[in-house]
Amino acid sequence: MAEFLSDNPEQTLKFGENYAKNLKPNAVVVLNGEMGAGKTVLTKGIAKGLGIDDEVLSPTYAYMNDYSGKLFHFDCYRLISGAQAEALGLCDYFYAGGVCVIEWAENIQDVLPENYKTVTIEKLGEGKRKIIYD
Repeated sequence: MAEFLSDNPEQTLKFGENYAKNLKPNAVVVLNGEMGAGKTVLTKGIAKGLGIDDEVLSPTYAYMNDYSGKLFHFDCYRLISGAQAEALGLCDYFYAGGVCVIEWAENIQDVLPENYKTVTIEKLGEGKRKIIYD
């Protein structure tokens, strides 16, 4: 695991953009952090790093947003099990050739692929974050 200290949302965005350069098709990235930690900001950076110009929004009510098949952004906050994710067809996207970024993945832990990456964002203060990643 490595660490990156971000002083503001712009640095978190830039970190995500750089992090995306190491992601291969079918990569699954689990984002950990409390509400407001910056998970969606980081995902916006990943999208930019993957060459996606669309506006990236949190998919809270849709469960998953598809950005041109390059990025699948999940929000599993309202899911209660991996079986529910499977029933909704969400697990199919793990092997659809894009990068999957999953918020609140602990709710579907039992259906995640084996080799997923983890990024944890910790609030350190106003705009400051510690990003721990592999």
